Amino acid sequence: MLAAELCDLTLGSPGAVRSPTQRAASLEENLPHPALSAGAVAVVTGGASGIGLAAATRFAQAGLKVCLADLGEDRLAKAAETIASAAPDGAASVMTLATDVGRLDQVRRLEAAVAERFGGVDVLMNNAGIGPESSAFGPAENWERILAVNLWGVIHGTQVFGPAMIKRGRPGLIINTGSKQGVTTPPGNPAYNVSKAGVKVFTEALQHELRNTPGCQISAHLLIPGFVFTGLTARGRAEKPAGAWTAEQTVDFMLQRLEAGDFYILCPDDETPRALDERRMAWAIGDVIENRPALSRWHPDYAEAFKAFAAGR
Repeated sequence: MLAAELCDLTLGSPGAVRSPTQRAASLEENLPHPALSAGAVAVVTGGASGIGLAAATRFAQAGLKVCLADLGEDRLAKAAETIASAAPDGAASVMTLATDVGRLDQVRRLEAAVAERFGGVDVLMNNAGIGPESSAFGPAENWERILAVNLWGVIHGTQVFGPAMIKRGRPGLIINTGSKQGVTTPPGNPAYNVSKAGVKVFTEALQHELRNTPGCQISAHLLIPGFVFTGLTARGRAEKPAGAWTAEQTVDFMLQRLEAGDFYILCPDDETPRALDERRMAWAIGDVIENRPALSRWHPDYAEAFKAFAAGR
């Protein structure tokens, strides 16, 4: 099944493929933010697959002009075909540019290319992310690459596109893709956790600055995905685990929460309900407040205490 067809499955009753008219009506209902309107321009990094591709598809279906930034010309070309098939104006409203978001010069080149093609940007989704394994004493190159893409990619994108978006004088969105691992910081991949914790802190500071900038119509939002089946999380699995959401489900939830005005877009999935996420996050900050051992949720002396806390006892 094509990605565009997969998108249709989440717009109504489970398993129902929607007609173009039904799809347009659903998207109009789910995209009330003034920046998400026909004729606006969206840039999505990491847009050739996963959450980025799902978001770009939704934007294109709503009539936005879309620029996909990612690595791999073949991947970008295939993704562009998917986006063009979903866009009312077809390929005319889609562009791609191979971009390493960890390199400032390439992000600047991306901004210039989008400005030349579409005139400016209204929606920036800093979504590119990688997750090679790391450890506290692991290879420096793994740390450097993860931080370059996951954290510096967000900073570069914001600093390069943001000022022009503000000057544009139109409603706009900067959506940064974080992770629950940037909040609860579980053991296993500290470089990834550090990068996503940094995205959280940066996006909070960004939103504070935006809302205190006179005349600014741009708002920032932190997307916190749950268990999503993508190329990054597949780990060799060909089929989606029962507990995972699709990228399309995650993006549909994101759009609903943007409608509600959420800054923290905390996504559930079919494995972890929001209530349990909240308990895990509360326990994590409790380590600091109560001076417990670091990452006490995974400490054998606190296993029963956390189990009771998670159960609300």
